[in-house]
Order: sequence, then structure tokens, then C-alpha cells
Amino acid sequence: MDMFMNELFMIRYLHVLSGVMWIGLLWYFNFVQIPTMPSIPADQKPAIGKHIAPKALFWFRWGAMGTIVFGLLLAFRNGYLVDTLTLGYGGGDVNTTLLGIGMWFGIIMWFNVWFIIWPNQKIALGIVEADADAKPAAARTAMLFSRTNTMLSIPMLFAMVGYQNL
Repeated sequence: MDMFMNELFMIRYLHVLSGVMWIGLLWYFNFVQIPTMPSIPADQKPAIGKHIAPKALFWFRWGAMGTIVFGLLLAFRNGYLVDTLTLGYGGGDVNTTLLGIGMWFGIIMWFNVWFIIWPNQKIALGIVEADADAKPAAARTAMLFSRTNTMLSIPMLFAMVGYQNL
């Protein structure tokens, strides 16, 4: 039993640690970097695009991956993965439904990071080849989905904390 509890503790710890990294960087981008960019002198902006943003985006997307992997593993090891992903359909309680809502928001946000935000950021930052017209459109798409994730993070965090405390 102790080994099982230690394993669950480590999975939960890594889930929370990854989540703090992911949501912390998400909020940094949306509440600090994006609003500050217009006031940064043009000669200093390349430092952000070439040095800060790529490193922050690395930890951002892998924080998202860690959060999802450890969260799904935690739900599986605790025996409630199916109940939460089906939002408690067929007899689940309110807490199961609440946790399921948080999980689905997290899954949607993870999808946005890996399949919309990151591919568009690679274009916007010049990490992959693209014509000059594609860069502003890609930057806008990445920003809009990042803002969407910021808004989804609020009810997602409520659901996750609510599950533990309601």
C-alpha cells in the first residue's frame, strides 16, 4: 500500500508541477509579454523573438504535455479515468462530473498548444520557413488561441480545485 501511495503522490506532484509551469507561462504570455510588446523599442524586439520566446514556448508546450500525461495517468491509477472522461455518465457524482469538466478543458487546451499555438508560433518566430505574409496571420492565430486557453484555464482550475475541496 505504501508503494502505491508513494507512486500516486509522485504522479500527483508531477501533474501539479507541470500544470504550474504550463499555466504560469500561459498567463505570462497573455498578461505580461503580449501587452508589453508594443512598448518595447523595435531594436530590442528581436531578442524576445529569438531568445526568450522560443525557450518559454519549449517549457510551455512540455508543461502542457506533462500536465496531460500525469493527469490522465493519475486518473487511471486512481480508477476514475472513464468516469471523469464521460463526465460521470451512468452514476457518477458531482465531484466526478466537476473533475471531468476540468479534464476536458485541459485536453482542449493541450490540443490548442500542440496543434494550433505551437505550429503558428514556429511560423511567426521564423523557426520554420514561411513567406512574410504568413507571419502576421500565424502570430494572430497563435495569440487568439492562447487567449482562448487563458479563458479556459479559469474554469479548468476551478473544476480541479473544486473536485478536491467541494
